[in-house]
Amino acid sequence: MATMMAPVEQREVLRCDHCSLVQFRTSNSLCRRCHQCLEVEVPEPASAPLAVVPPPPASSDGLQVANAVRDLRHVRNLSQRQLAARMNVPRTYISKIENGKAMPTLSSLDRLARALQVDISTLLRDSNTRRQDETAVLMADPFLAEIAMYASQLDELQRSIFLNHVRELAQGRRRSA
Repeated sequence: MATMMAPVEQREVLRCDHCSLVQFRTSNSLCRRCHQCLEVEVPEPASAPLAVVPPPPASSDGLQVANAVRDLRHVRNLSQRQLAARMNVPRTYISKIENGKAMPTLSSLDRLARALQVDISTLLRDSNTRRQDETAVLMADPFLAEIAMYASQLDELQRSIFLNHVRELAQGRRRSA
């Protein structure tokens, strides 16, 4: 796996993620120093579990493409590099979008939506509407609605213990008594 850098005179310059050597791409795509593969890993699109996007800051109004991209990327457990590989763009472009320093074009929004497995309208909706829509989808499940009803009655410590236990169960770990 390698970090893409600016091409120099029609030759691709890469930084090895293992030993950090900056080098031109070799014919066999192996690092000259550590002999590790320089190919960028493209993650397999996995079905992302449903998750609620964290609540936005109180001052957020209007279209929040940057927050939408960051929130959806986190929900799908993707790094900026993985999302960039899915879109076939540099990682720094994703960073600029998430930090509000770049506004994606319509074609980039389309590729971004496909990479995040959502509709373009999801990226353009304000965060409050997006959160309400995702909460409505989750609450349609009767089991989750019942858990939410009881979870709201727990104090902070009980809620923390409960969520940690659910995380352990979700990750397949078992507690030994």
